Amino acid sequence: MTPQQLYDELNYVNHSREKRLYYANLIIDTPDLIPKLLDILFMVNDPISCRAAWVFEFMCKQKLEACIPYLDSFTNQMHTVHLDPAVRPVAKVCEYLITAYYAKTDSQIKHYLTDTHKEKICASCFDWMINDEKIAPKAYAMNSLFLLGTEYAWIHPELRIILERDYQIQSSGFKARARQILKKI
Repeated sequence: MTPQQLYDELNYVNHSREKRLYYANLIIDTPDLIPKLLDILFMVNDPISCRAAWVFEFMCKQKLEACIPYLDSFTNQMHTVHLDPAVRPVAKVCEYLITAYYAKTDSQIKHYLTDTHKEKICASCFDWMINDEKIAPKAYAMNSLFLLGTEYAWIHPELRIILERDYQIQSSGFKARARQILKKI
């Protein structure tokens, strides 16, 4: 499948779980499509990039290890994503990566996610926390930052400041997640 054919196929992706899963499995079954999918995902001003982000998120949910060869590309460019429907799945992929890295069970992610990758994820998560983003990316960022803070001592105090500062002005969903994270810190 050419990049243009994949781009055209992504027009058929919608919010339904079935469509996202269908295309995620297509990507998993054809790994040479992953770099093409990421190229489309990082066409950040194109609305189709959001659909690529949805598929990439579902692919990572199904088989996180499939993204390992593309961690550099993903982490180097994820900060450029700015359309709301694309930011949420990118933040979710970050949460998948960080959760797998800090999980008690062994995974390939633990061997391939470098300090540089974690630093870039950390920077993006803090950006999502302080920028005017919707609750979902902020919630995923909170979880990721909490886990990163178990390794990097400076993160928890910074995260606490942001959560306490924004607590009164954010949604009830933000408040609920913030309470959970603050209790853990």
